[in-house]
Amino acid sequence: MLRKRINKLAVGILSLVITTALITPSVGLADKKPSSVDNQGNNELTLKAEKDRVSVHDPSIVKLKGEYYIFGSHIEAAKSTDLKNWTKFTNDYTTPDNVLYGDLSSNLAGSFAWAGENDSDSKGGFSIWAPDVIWNKDYINVDGSKGAYLIYYSASSTYIRSAIGYAASKNIEGPYTYVDTIVYSGFTREDAYDPNSVINKKYTNTNIQELLDNGKITEPNEHWFNDDGSYNNSLFTNAIDANLFYDENGKLWMTYGSWSGGIFILEIDKLTGKAIYPGEDGTTTDGRLIDRYFGTKISGGFTKSGEGPYVVYDKKTGYYYLYVTNAGLGATGGYNMRQYRSTEPEGPYVDASGKNAVLPDANTANVDYGIKLMGNYKFGNTTVGYRSPGHNSSFIDSNGQMYLVYHTRFNGGTEYHEVRVHQMFQNEDKWPVVVPYEYNGDKISAKGYSTNDIVGTYEFINHGNSNNGSAMLPTLKVHLNKDFSVSGDVTGTWSMKKHTYYMNIVIDGITYKGVFFKQSDESVYDLKVMTFSAIGSNNQSIWGSKIIENNNQAVQLDAYYLDANTEIPESVKSNITLPTSGTNNTNISWSSSREDVLSRTGEVKRLGEDVEVTLTARITKGKEAISKSYKIIVLGISEFNVTPIYQYDFTTTVNSIEIPNNGSKSGNATLMGSASIAVDEQRGNILQVTNTAAAKKVNYLALPTDTFDRITSEGYTVSMWVNVDKQNAAYWEHSALFEANGGGQDLYPVTRLGANLIARINSNGAWADADAITKGLTSNTWHHVTYTIDATGIVVYLDGLIVGKVDKDVAVSFESNFLAKLIDVRVGSGNIWGDQDIASAKFDNVAIFNTALSEAEVDGLYYKENF
Repeated sequence: MLRKRINKLAVGILSLVITTALITPSVGLADKKPSSVDNQGNNELTLKAEKDRVSVHDPSIVKLKGEYYIFGSHIEAAKSTDLKNWTKFTNDYTTPDNVLYGDLSSNLAGSFAWAGENDSDSKGGFSIWAPDVIWNKDYINVDGSKGAYLIYYSASSTYIRSAIGYAASKNIEGPYTYVDTIVYSGFTREDAYDPNSVINKKYTNTNIQELLDNGKITEPNEHWFNDDGSYNNSLFTNAIDANLFYDENGKLWMTYGSWSGGIFILEIDKLTGKAIYPGEDGTTTDGRLIDRYFGTKISGGFTKSGEGPYVVYDKKTGYYYLYVTNAGLGATGGYNMRQYRSTEPEGPYVDASGKNAVLPDANTANVDYGIKLMGNYKFGNTTVGYRSPGHNSSFIDSNGQMYLVYHTRFNGGTEYHEVRVHQMFQNEDKWPVVVPYEYNGDKISAKGYSTNDIVGTYEFINHGNSNNGSAMLPTLKVHLNKDFSVSGDVTGTWSMKKHTYYMNIVIDGITYKGVFFKQSDESVYDLKVMTFSAIGSNNQSIWGSKIIENNNQAVQLDAYYLDANTEIPESVKSNITLPTSGTNNTNISWSSSREDVLSRTGEVKRLGEDVEVTLTARITKGKEAISKSYKIIVLGISEFNVTPIYQYDFTTTVNSIEIPNNGSKSGNATLMGSASIAVDEQRGNILQVTNTAAAKKVNYLALPTDTFDRITSEGYTVSMWVNVDKQNAAYWEHSALFEANGGGQDLYPVTRLGANLIARINSNGAWADADAITKGLTSNTWHHVTYTIDATGIVVYLDGLIVGKVDKDVAVSFESNFLAKLIDVRVGSGNIWGDQDIASAKFDNVAIFNTALSEAEVDGLYYKENF
């Protein structure tokens, strides 16, 4: 994504049957209970108290006496006395009685004149993002008194047209009164307007004109504009995500920016809160851009990802630590925090490998720049996995403890997010490392830990360098041995510095430097476990969490997480995977009441009717054991007798490029570009589509232009077998598996299905998105994918199972044969909203039905084609 947009443990498995589980749960996995439990006399652990969580996107933290405040996008804010439990105190976009801003429209009118209110992307509402609050003791208030809390916010209408304004209050909880708007972006050389906007984007409609009038800038910089007069967002930034900090000499600075031309820094006048613009262009001694208006570039550039800058000065080390978040903010977008440091507030900021945070040219990817703090991860003793952690703030408390504060999404298939706080400790090279588990009041041992405390088996996660967020990172197992060797899934050596918490691990010739820390894990029992966190010269962070050694605790934990983390379904349609070992080195054995229907290995044999089966798991370690039983319905076989209007199985061709239709209508499909028929070992003749990164309408299968002609309110169904290579370097989760549009890019109507299985329709003034997808595609695996749309909404199926649904009245989409305007119909390609063709995928049995198939019919279709 090119801008922020928010729409509102694993049990270690040695699989007996490696197939896709088909699940129809009625409750969340964390709440699921077995039908019976036999604890065999174990001393039961005590469940921890739940924390009070909040959902604040892009949290920026500030402390007032004994209370911590976080401020985030969409006017969300919360407070805490312990950094663990949070209470929200704002009322979002409510107006006129907004807690932070009072009457939004009138108070922030100065910024909204440029962006952020009922305009373009914010049509029908507001877009106020990523504020930062700071106490400025020198600020002169309107009444002449000194000292105020200043909130610097972003008002935005497109991915580049935005503005940073600020408001003042003597009370940290507001209300804040508008003062000024200090940085604008997205302006043009001459008059221009965005879609759904009446705002003239010419630069003279920003504060640049005032700066020209008073001589602070002598003339516009021609480099602000492309040759056609549009905004040059390759060199200059999107004016959002302000962060204020004081340097070692008491000067006040503001970093800001998102994607586009990178991150910039400006000095701020402490008396007024206004920006001090350089006034003239130049370059730093290390060759970085200084712009007369935007300031000095300190990170990124050339439209590469990177946003949410935050700088913390540590007087003990003398370093300024810069944090920037890469990639897209969605759950599968790969959002991840990067770390740099400098001895000067204006840079240069460098990473652990010594690379300058500012990209050298447009051809350089940012994937290897910056220390990646964390990616998509999950430890075995946690009930959820974390996805897209990012847009952080950080601070050093009065006791010297450093913290990382950020928002994170989860692996539950939605875009829901919450705030998390982790402790950070300096390694020997004075780089802050983030400990694996969230803050729970634990203190590190300044004198370190004994060898006996450290030696053992650990879950191990290497967060790598990648910005790709489609998959969870692998959770491995390693052993830190008494002879200081490392064995298991990763090999190498480890060491510790006596009487300190410092540690090193050497893997494949790379030295990772970090700390040991005994802390509360995030299990339901908050057990104390040894952990380590370290970073390497390759900018990669590694984490370790020691596995529970007490047999009694181990079986209780793994029994609990068998419910919480393993997909033991209430009903099944095909083979399920039953784990045979737990995270904490337990053994899990299974028995079945109906081996002929659902075996102890998870093999399913469906009959003509539903059958109830009891599966029993026995979790053992040493002499300790717990048994759990689950009642499961093996669903009967559904019949299927619906004929598609178009169906392409790729078994034959009319000529070298045309594929005959096996459906009820006439019309061949056409291979476009390099799309071809290939032979697949599993499915025989299939469609192969391969594209380069960012390809749009290049290589794909074109379906007849009349595919959607005479589609009625009974709806339609698009079904196919698909095998996507998500490891391909050019893969993007928003790329299209199927799209039909009005004849080209951004021409409506449109219906589409992405590689992330998000399905959409936008037709005749009605639209719907099924974007809460509970399960996605597995890379390089054949899946049966179906989506249906009728007058009542959208349903998405994966292997016969509902994985996404939205109920919405879109009946108008089908009126007057409006969908006949869908004349550009493609498989493996799409470019609506700037999306792109699939990078590498195989397709088979592509079918279009002129009705929305029922759940039973989709099940029948899947069963018919799979068995």
